[in-house]
Amino acid sequence: MGLVAVAAPHAQAATPDSEKPNILFILCDDMGYGDLGCYGQPFIQTPCIDQMAQEGMRFTQAYAGSPVSAPSRATIMTGQHSGHGHVRGNKEYWLGEVWYGQNKEYAVTGQEPYDPQHIILPEIMKKNGYTTGMFGKWAGGYEGSTSTPDKRGVDEYFGYMCQFQAHLYYPNFLNSYSRAAGDTAVSRVILEDNIRYPMSGEDYFKRTQYSADLIHQKALEWLDKQDGKQPFYGFLTYTLPHAELVQPNDSILKKYKKQFFHDKTWGGDAGSRYNESVHTHAQFAGMISRLDAYVGEILAKLKEKGLDENTIVIFSSDNGPHEEGGADPTFFGRDGKLRGLKRQCYEGGIRIPFIVRWPGKVKAGEVNDHQLAFYDIMPTFCELVGDKRFPKKYLNKKLEGDCFDGISFAPTLLGNDEAQKAHDFLYWEFHETDQIGLRMGDWKMVVKKGVPHLYNLAEDIHEDHDVAAQHPDLVNQMKQVILREHRPNDLFPVTLPKCSVLNKLTQFI
Repeated sequence: MGLVAVAAPHAQAATPDSEKPNILFILCDDMGYGDLGCYGQPFIQTPCIDQMAQEGMRFTQAYAGSPVSAPSRATIMTGQHSGHGHVRGNKEYWLGEVWYGQNKEYAVTGQEPYDPQHIILPEIMKKNGYTTGMFGKWAGGYEGSTSTPDKRGVDEYFGYMCQFQAHLYYPNFLNSYSRAAGDTAVSRVILEDNIRYPMSGEDYFKRTQYSADLIHQKALEWLDKQDGKQPFYGFLTYTLPHAELVQPNDSILKKYKKQFFHDKTWGGDAGSRYNESVHTHAQFAGMISRLDAYVGEILAKLKEKGLDENTIVIFSSDNGPHEEGGADPTFFGRDGKLRGLKRQCYEGGIRIPFIVRWPGKVKAGEVNDHQLAFYDIMPTFCELVGDKRFPKKYLNKKLEGDCFDGISFAPTLLGNDEAQKAHDFLYWEFHETDQIGLRMGDWKMVVKKGVPHLYNLAEDIHEDHDVAAQHPDLVNQMKQVILREHRPNDLFPVTLPKCSVLNKLTQFI
């Protein structure tokens, strides 16, 4: 089991609601480590996020929970790494059919539900007196399942319940839930202007209701309702810059069409719901700049509401860069000089941008190399809000092996580096590519189909030189960590490495 967070002494006393910080976590989709100006991106302008980094702390060794969307988000929600958590992949549920105009849709969509017996982050925030809002991709349960926003501690939701649906930026419907409005469950909001046109082909581009803008406006409306009397937790899971590569042909996109005058085209993939794109570089760059503008509007809204100084804002990405829908990570240098892309446990698939801003609390302009992973977010939030119940009182004794794997990085945020605990290791596994990742200090092991490969990140950040043969004892030690941390999961199986110590022991059994 991974290390469990222990709150620092100053966090043991209960914090009155009036003194608790607000928290906004902005999580984008498939943005690589090198896709922002503040992380070295030379082609795409991201002035708002760069300014956020100048006013806060930028992490250089922060990691997603998985190299793909649903399981990465699950590590945030559950505080468990992908060897312990239930959701470890993008398992889809597509059932029945329904028609919206001329467009045939699934009657039920979504992903594998979070385990209803294991508490998740919005539920913890509710227990601490927070009002909770989530806007964007859910990916934690299919429609009508045991794990939907209305059942898991979210007061207001608007976005995509299903990440497959999110492949269309001009979709037939989005999902909505509002406790304040008296809703009893998540429902579909039909986008009437969109369904007048087909889901693919030339007429698709006549659709006008752009989901990213709609979701962002709902998030701003929710934020505008906050009056400072009750602390709020907002999880803004924007789908940009995930494919498909499409957006309104406004000033943002037109600027990049001029910048990338000699551009690429892509023919589309209707089965994956990625429509064709005729300016792939301009579209991708425009999507990141559009996201940057959203972040700027969120920060401006906080200042307008007088909530700026008491609100922690975090910006990150759910995993590394993708090649889907015509995206071209090589052109943009999107891996930030790291090896690998989405779906891989190499650094490029899991090391992500991570920025935290909290005026007067988090030191401005700080660049920090503390090693953290998404499953550290839960204990960090608990420490920052003064929740002394975490972790012991949130463990479900009826759920065999229930655990949390994170370590709070609140001491790092607050400049108390001496009190910061460090991980003995960070862990990932992903069944689609049959890969397992383990980082111990500067040593990184990637197990592919049961075969271990070892890299020294201090000397080989691109993971080009496999030194497993030169360090058999270390390889064996890391294998044993993997065998200890992995719990079998029939839905998402991976091939475990063979460990020589265990093999020898079996001879005497």
